[in-house]
Amino acid sequence: MIRTVPVVFLLIVLFLVLLPFQVAGILLGNRLQRDVPNLFHRIGCALIGVRITQVGERAPNGPLLILSNHASWLDITVLSAIAPVVFVSKSEVANWPVFGWLAKLQRTIFIERERRHKTGEATRTMADRLVGGDAVVLFPEGTSSDGIRILPFRSALIGAVHHAIGDAVHHDRVIVQPVSIAYVNFGGIPVGRALRDKVAWYGEADLVPHLLNVLAAGAVDVTVSWGEPVAYGMSADRKKIARDAETSVRRMTARALRSPPQPVSIPEAAPASLPALEQT
Repeated sequence: MIRTVPVVFLLIVLFLVLLPFQVAGILLGNRLQRDVPNLFHRIGCALIGVRITQVGERAPNGPLLILSNHASWLDITVLSAIAPVVFVSKSEVANWPVFGWLAKLQRTIFIERERRHKTGEATRTMADRLVGGDAVVLFPEGTSSDGIRILPFRSALIGAVHHAIGDAVHHDRVIVQPVSIAYVNFGGIPVGRALRDKVAWYGEADLVPHLLNVLAAGAVDVTVSWGEPVAYGMSADRKKIARDAETSVRRMTARALRSPPQPVSIPEAAPASLPALEQT
């Protein structure tokens, strides 16, 4: 646990330095609201000791809906370090101490899963973000797993694809891309069933002790595999989209856990310097 204190201190300093830029980006509606979280998570991964290997590439064009498996709170940091994204999360997260505030600053879309009449509102919000240029990440499993199994993908919120198309005059399709997150090493040791609880956060595990254990380890290797992006139009069946994405994620995760690629440090190029605080 010796390294935990300085890592936490540096993360807090990083957060405080970048906070004014993120608030300004949200208020002005400019690119800072996307670039600042990306920068924060990239540096955060380096401080925590998360090493990301990418297989394949994220689709460069939007609107882009990303369907991912979900194993840990680290998924947020890993995907945010790779590219500017926004997430869809259950509404309870908004009320969590510290983490709820961080989620709001990253412009997370909160949904009330227990209220079915709220699903339409959530999909419309997702559609607005997609059409507005955000890459939206949805965890269709609906909860986190042990990082080895892939739970069935739910299709309800994928209806946002149709809303995004119907509400946009300049888009007749939305790109849906599956992505697999596989934690392959923890503390230099391959992650098998014996170590899955060390990196996967699921079930009744408490968040803070789990987070501190990850910080203390100082070395987590994760493989992020991008599946084939598919452009869907108004005739697309959301249940088929969910099934196809689940099959792809299941296959990519099994491959990454079976034969993990050589780990490298976080992505390609260093992030660009922060732009001026100007209205766009």
